Amino acid sequence: MNRIGWLGLTFCIFTVVALSQPHIPAWPDPLGYVCNRAEQPIHIDGKLDDPAWAIAPWSTAFVDIEGDAKPKPRWRTRVKMLWDDVALYIAAEMEEPHLWATLTEHDSVIFHDNDFEVFLDPDGDNQNYCELELNGKNTTWDLLLTKPYRDGGRAINAWEIIGLRTAVHLDGTLNDPRDKDRSWTVEIAWPWKGVKELTSVPIPPRHQDQWRINFSRVEWDLDVVSGKYQKVKGKPEYNWVWSPQGAIDMHRPERWGYLQFNGAKPDGVAFRPDPERHVRDALHRIYYAQREHKAKTGTFAGSLEALKLSAAQFPKPLNMEVTRMSFTAELPTHADPAWRWVISHDSWIRKIGPQDSGKKRNN
Repeated sequence: MNRIGWLGLTFCIFTVVALSQPHIPAWPDPLGYVCNRAEQPIHIDGKLDDPAWAIAPWSTAFVDIEGDAKPKPRWRTRVKMLWDDVALYIAAEMEEPHLWATLTEHDSVIFHDNDFEVFLDPDGDNQNYCELELNGKNTTWDLLLTKPYRDGGRAINAWEIIGLRTAVHLDGTLNDPRDKDRSWTVEIAWPWKGVKELTSVPIPPRHQDQWRINFSRVEWDLDVVSGKYQKVKGKPEYNWVWSPQGAIDMHRPERWGYLQFNGAKPDGVAFRPDPERHVRDALHRIYYAQREHKAKTGTFAGSLEALKLSAAQFPKPLNMEVTRMSFTAELPTHADPAWRWVISHDSWIRKIGPQDSGKKRNN
């Protein structure tokens, strides 16, 4: 996405030069998954028994959305992925002793049932990302987010994933409390033609390209009333995820995991940690501090001191532009100081080059 805006407002600029190496308190590292290229066709039936899946490793088991601060989930959830010239393929396996689903209308609020969810941001800029949810009846909800809800983003329910195919297989009986079930599995084919409108990154992806992705499983406590499952009144849902968010909020795309595409032989490529992550994290810390400052004072801050942040904890040099309604902060990229990472008041983060020098990048 390419959004360059001009400001007609007065702004201030400051530069902070840290004299020591950056020492930024680390958020938990987002997880990474190396997605192998499918060598055989995949039949979308939810059973996950196609030979093609043999070369796809299972992810680590899901954890609570807040991470290690909360107990581990009761039932195991894990995913695996493949890709080819046509689509991204996602498989999920969820242990479940009580298979339950009620919603049958497309684009219902699926997380009111137990569900499985996918969140995808191909270019990792926190803008125009998408979400897919489905339940045990294979009822789906696909929606486009213009930006996170925290930044005033809108959910566009009318948006549809072009060519999407999904299937669910139940190892047990749905909505029958008289027996104990075992699991349910999900299979998804997400065509590249259903991704192109989200991003300007190469589609299909290239070998070693990295996208941002995360997965969530919503689980409700159930009672049996008159022979039927009902949600326990007054109890919130559990949120179990692949890469922990650190908060009960899936709409923090900067905390999602990494999907790395492998076009070489399976098992021949290791996950490559993002060398720019610590720079991006530093800018997100400024973003969150600015949000808090704006909530308390009604204005954005013109200095790290006002944000109660230490310059010694940030790479150098840091530039920030502040107006009454907006701000940007920028830091040099890890790979080339002539390029810079920039974050805006709406959490839009992007990389700009020397040709953009002197332009105002607020919205």
